[in-house]
Amino acid sequence: MSRDLAVQPRTRTSITRFWASTIGKKAVMAVTGLLLVAYLFAHMLGNLKVFLGAGAMNDYAAWLREFGEPVLPFGVFLWITRVVLMVAVVLHIVSAAQLTLRDRRARPIRYRHGRSRSARGFAPSTMRWGGATLAVFVVWHLLDLTVGVANRDYVQGEPYHNVVADFSVWWVNVIYFVALVMLGLHLDHGLTSAARTLGLAGRRIRILGTTVAVMITVGFMTVPIGVMTGLVG
Repeated sequence: MSRDLAVQPRTRTSITRFWASTIGKKAVMAVTGLLLVAYLFAHMLGNLKVFLGAGAMNDYAAWLREFGEPVLPFGVFLWITRVVLMVAVVLHIVSAAQLTLRDRRARPIRYRHGRSRSARGFAPSTMRWGGATLAVFVVWHLLDLTVGVANRDYVQGEPYHNVVADFSVWWVNVIYFVALVMLGLHLDHGLTSAARTLGLAGRRIRILGTTVAVMITVGFMTVPIGVMTGLVG
């Protein structure tokens, strides 16, 4: 009993020290970022089922709620996924914000001439405000296609109908396209940065990161394009 109590404070201290360090925050950003990318890729593949028709899309949505039965009650798998993603998002945002503040404190006086946006690259320069834009978009997206508050034609349990109804509105498509461009830029730079933090670097890693960013961005874009062109609906 006394031995366990003696070990516990040291474990907490090591975790605290890791989180307090710059490399620790960067590692948390990298791991949570890669977890979110994996989810985005899976989510994109699920969305593409819309091209297979209402039956395939709705059956897939039902399968997600039934996954794990009878070990897990109906819908619990989805809630576990949501909680894990929420924790990952919070850790990702908090670590990013704290690293930004730490960087500003370490360099309170800006460079006299500064570094031009073109010198740094467009994608890296949009990481901070682009990430904030994506955070706002995620909230809107949940209200739109998960909760249905922002979708006037929302029907519970019919994702195919909801997607078609949503992307039949031109300004909704504009919001999605802008958000997806921000997502692509965020992924393009973020994947390379995450790989570098985890000890991977080089031209192949950079190409892989850009390829994944383009695949996810274009994959999500094909759904509203399909609705607008009449391929879906």
